[in-house]
Amino acid sequence: MEDLITWNDFEKIEMRVGTITEVSDFPEARTPAYQLKIDFGPEIGILKSSAQITRRYSKEKLLDRQVIAVVNFPKKQIANFMSECLVLGAVGDQNDIVLLNTDFKVENGLRVG
Repeated sequence: MEDLITWNDFEKIEMRVGTITEVSDFPEARTPAYQLKIDFGPEIGILKSSAQITRRYSKEKLLDRQVIAVVNFPKKQIANFMSECLVLGAVGDQNDIVLLNTDFKVENGLRVG
């Protein structure tokens, strides 16, 4: 590991728990992806994200699922969609992503640290 960050750098990253409330296909994406709407509770609200998780997850399996996401990155334009947060997952061979989540249902918006 050569790119070490400081504790102060880590503290700037806002990882929060949110619940997926809407899942749509994203045919304009270069790599197969879904468009997600995620509820991060009353303080943050609902944010949109594009996620390349079609290999392991159906739209039905994602709905109402809690995920972990970084909510304080700048917005990113992906094709015709503005992504507002980054859903986190473990990336395996051939971009096979397994979502990070909580063992138990918790309040939306809780900070991960």
